[in-house]
Amino acid sequence: MFEELFSKRAKTMKASEIRELLKLVTNQDIISFAGGLPNPATFPTDELVDVCATVLREEGTVAVQYGTTEGVRKLREEIASRMKRTIGLDLGAENILITSGSQQALDLLGKLFLDPGDTAVIAAPTYLGAVSAFKAYDPNFITVPLDENGLQVELLEEQLKDLAKRFMLPKFVYTVPTFQNPAGVTMSEGRRDMLIDLSVEYDFIIIEDSPYEELRYAGDPIRPLVARAAERVLNLGTFSKILAPGFRTAWVVGNEELIRKVVISKQAADLCTNTFSQYVIAEYMSRGLLDPHIEEIRTLYSRKRNIMLKALDEHMPEEITWTRPDGGLFLWLTAPTYVDTKDMFPKAVKSKVAYVTGTAFYVDGRGLNEMRLNFSYTTDEDIERGIERLAGVLESEMRELDQE
Repeated sequence: MFEELFSKRAKTMKASEIRELLKLVTNQDIISFAGGLPNPATFPTDELVDVCATVLREEGTVAVQYGTTEGVRKLREEIASRMKRTIGLDLGAENILITSGSQQALDLLGKLFLDPGDTAVIAAPTYLGAVSAFKAYDPNFITVPLDENGLQVELLEEQLKDLAKRFMLPKFVYTVPTFQNPAGVTMSEGRRDMLIDLSVEYDFIIIEDSPYEELRYAGDPIRPLVARAAERVLNLGTFSKILAPGFRTAWVVGNEELIRKVVISKQAADLCTNTFSQYVIAEYMSRGLLDPHIEEIRTLYSRKRNIMLKALDEHMPEEITWTRPDGGLFLWLTAPTYVDTKDMFPKAVKSKVAYVTGTAFYVDGRGLNEMRLNFSYTTDEDIERGIERLAGVLESEMRELDQE
């Protein structure tokens, strides 16, 4: 009815494939591995009751008034202090902007860097929320494949050489280097250093999305990119996975000059992030509650990851492969190339199990034989039952296609 009134940008907007899939999975009997939701058992509601009361009592109306665009200074200082302690990053509050979730940060960075036709490098597969945010600014996406050691930076180097010849060098490389969404893989030390070197040589920014950095269940931590080159990296962090997503509170940390520009971009978007949420989180952190809380989350999710991996080992046909993440919320399953997980999805729902099809995480239609599985939200018992159901669906699909 109003199509002729919409802007060109609005006409290119599409609903999230995951959100559309989730609408099909409303039946309570369906075991869903489709969402990326934190487990509500990890939300520290009892502690937050007292924290919220303290904030209202001590901060009063300030906590429920408009705030500065940069964010509540106490929270930014808490974040800076914690990053110095955990990853050795010695930056101050001026290097940090509080955003209304990481999704807003992605949109602001797309607005800041991209003109129509500009080159942006992303992984294949990659976080579809980033694609949605950047796509609004009409970039030319260049994709780099992943392997078990994360982004294949060696292939990126070859692409950069070619792009330089065509005067199409990227404005930025977007990456989730630690426990990547959707694949669960982690970029190696060597590739991280190589990516930093390439950013200097070819003059681009690195957007490092780190929502799962704290959720490690095995192996040794790997220093994030921002701790290696803060001048070249804009690092995104969030409280959604380590506290509660309802706060809609995240942050961007990096070069002060770049942060000032992102602040200006945010002023036009929403003036400021939820002030009350910021004061509550700052109080929660100042009490020393966050670290032990994250340990509890790790314990829960580690167990769930192990249950899913064990169930996959026991039930999946031998032709199926999957990643074995050391952390995060997801793993990535690959079927033989003749299997179409999109066509198979209604059959899976009929068998009362759901997943996200691989195509949702590519910009070019690839990933038909792949799927993302989430292990954080479902109960332990349902993880086992759901994987057994999914294995049955895959086995039936492969047998049926093999007979054609």
